[in-house]
Amino acid sequence: MTTSKKESNSSEFRIEHDSMGDVAVPKFAYYSSQTQRAVENFPISGWTLSSALIRAMGLVKYSCGVANRDLGKLSGTGKVRLGAQQISAMLAAAEEVAAGKFDDQFPIDVFQTGSGTSSNMNCNEVIANRAIELVAGDRFAAEKPIHPNDHVNMGQSTNDTFPTAIHVAVAQQIHNELLPALKEFHDVLSAKAAEWDEIIKIGRTHLMDATPLTLGQEFGGFARQLELSIERANVAIKAVLELPVGGTAVGSGINTHPEFGHRVAAELANKSGIPFVEAKNHFEANAQRDGLVDCHGQLRTIASTLFNIANNIRWLGSGPRCAFFEVILPDRQPGSSIMPGKVNPVMCESMLQLTARVMGNDQTITLCGATGGQFQLNIMMPVMGHTTLESIHLLSCGCRAFVEFCLRDLAANPEACESFVEKSLSMVTSLNPHIGYDKASKLAKEAFATGKTIRELCLEQKILPEEVLQEALDPMSMTKPLG
Repeated sequence: MTTSKKESNSSEFRIEHDSMGDVAVPKFAYYSSQTQRAVENFPISGWTLSSALIRAMGLVKYSCGVANRDLGKLSGTGKVRLGAQQISAMLAAAEEVAAGKFDDQFPIDVFQTGSGTSSNMNCNEVIANRAIELVAGDRFAAEKPIHPNDHVNMGQSTNDTFPTAIHVAVAQQIHNELLPALKEFHDVLSAKAAEWDEIIKIGRTHLMDATPLTLGQEFGGFARQLELSIERANVAIKAVLELPVGGTAVGSGINTHPEFGHRVAAELANKSGIPFVEAKNHFEANAQRDGLVDCHGQLRTIASTLFNIANNIRWLGSGPRCAFFEVILPDRQPGSSIMPGKVNPVMCESMLQLTARVMGNDQTITLCGATGGQFQLNIMMPVMGHTTLESIHLLSCGCRAFVEFCLRDLAANPEACESFVEKSLSMVTSLNPHIGYDKASKLAKEAFATGKTIRELCLEQKILPEEVLQEALDPMSMTKPLG
């Protein structure tokens, strides 16, 4: 017989029994022995499953219960038979988990058994015990009239329901959190692009002066990056729409009804508003997490985009006197403990760090997907679920904070933008059609050596008639193709 590390006769604990013996469980916990064993076995990180995944597990269990109810499986014969009131209580308990009412009853570390069996049983135990309580039964009794395995887990295996819950949680979080954040980011960038379309500034390639563009054109490019990020987020959802549920242990569907997977997927789609479907091939769906790898690859690209935009804005706002200062970042907090009055681009730096984390997370997901799927099961699923959901959370919160505390109040500095244009040697580019590349190149080198502008040299040397020169060196005309 085994017991927990604390004294089993303590008033703080009750004794639960499973196939391995007795276990001391916290007295009023809704979970039971298998959860407690996992708590004791995995004192690793202190990171428990995210609330998004816990709630998705509750939704999956609810949908499985509905399918079993409608197929007549729960009202069968012998040990598995439940009355109508018990079935309703089980579904209600699953809905409570899905609503987040029992998040504190999921204490198991992320770094646990690779299939997620411990967390699946945690969910089964909580739902069973809560359902017993709802029908005024004794949830502490040794015999469970609503059983975590026989009833809550009916027609299921951890191997198909845990990855199903991961897919559901990931799709929901992208749909409900990340997509709205990206759309708001895009809309604010688009508004800035329109507002600043007449502000001329110098372009830069290779970090060197290039031909002019407008600040609006530059921010319009950023807005297009966000538009593409929104498309990628939708692709990320599409990558996890196929659900493994119905495959049970190895993909064969042993111990479940042939219609079970389809019915569960349809119920999940109905409850979430996301078009989940049963996997086309359950052997692939149980064994591999390629869809999750694909999904996170899209998140990595979104992170790369956000890093790029934040870094560009950080550079554009550098200064205020000895750098570009073409945009004015909102002051958020003092920037130095030693330099009075210094203000730093803190929101940009926050975005750079969180997106770096997401890009690093992608290596974890890729490795887990490539090496974890052996034969009929991937055995690195808890960390894959945790990591993907962390990335979605970081990107969603990062976008919202960046928009609220940086982008929305970002201001243009037209004077700084325009001051660089006339001094730029790349102004000579527009003279190519008039004087040729070689002569224009010589003119640029002379301007640099003398400290004069291209316009000044052209006027001194009478390179072109003044009216032709005026038209050729009009910065706004350089921002568009030749008519």
